[in-house]
Amino acid sequence: MRASTPVRPSIRAGSLLRAVLAIAVTLCVVPAYAQDARPILKAMSDYVGGLRDISFGYDSSIEIVTPELEKVQFTSTGQVALSRPDKAKVTRTGGYADVELVFDGKVATLYGKNLNAYAQFEASGSTAQLVDRLRENAGVDLPGADLLSPDSFALLMSDVVEAKYIGRGVIEGIECEHLAFRNADTDWQIWIEPGSWPIPRKYVITSKVVTGAPQYTVVIRNWRTDAPSGDAFAFKPAADAKKVDLAALADIDEVPHGTQPGARK
Repeated sequence: MRASTPVRPSIRAGSLLRAVLAIAVTLCVVPAYAQDARPILKAMSDYVGGLRDISFGYDSSIEIVTPELEKVQFTSTGQVALSRPDKAKVTRTGGYADVELVFDGKVATLYGKNLNAYAQFEASGSTAQLVDRLRENAGVDLPGADLLSPDSFALLMSDVVEAKYIGRGVIEGIECEHLAFRNADTDWQIWIEPGSWPIPRKYVITSKVVTGAPQYTVVIRNWRTDAPSGDAFAFKPAADAKKVDLAALADIDEVPHGTQPGARK
């Protein structure tokens, strides 16, 4: 019988080295993944909630699923300026609508630039109250509005059933802490800049009750905390813009009018 060929030492050494490296990688990864996501989110909430003046640019995308189960994405870009407690200006420009919201602490104005028309309504109070009124009365959501709440932690965590620290990710060239959360209807993720400036850089919401699990995504850039100019929250329509009832501004959504989403599960 032919003697078996001995294993070469170099092959054994290579296998041993790979095994050691695998163990080392495992030991490095486990502690990172074991971190609690909640303190990171709370630090972001405390920092952002304590700022008086905030401005940033953003890019957003929203997905729909058609009855034929085709997933279609619509994208927009815009600017947000906030001066607590009661002033805000938000713009959103996409392929189907060009919209501006201006709030001076007393009156809120929705301006559909693509329609050359605007609507106004009394809205005395804080910017947080304005967000609720826009959702209830006009069906309008401000981009990443939950992240700008004075206590975003309580709002975001109110129905969370699972929280995970995923690791590190890079958004717009900046390394961020990547967190993931779950509730009954949605999964959502957030990327937060670490260190003394814990600001949100990306926010993704995934629906679990709609076929195809469409997502809404906001990527934040050019975050600033300096005070805006004195007339930053003054409404300035075009000379020939028409004032209309709020119901007449039906075509200001990110998703074009007439687009039919798919059925719910």
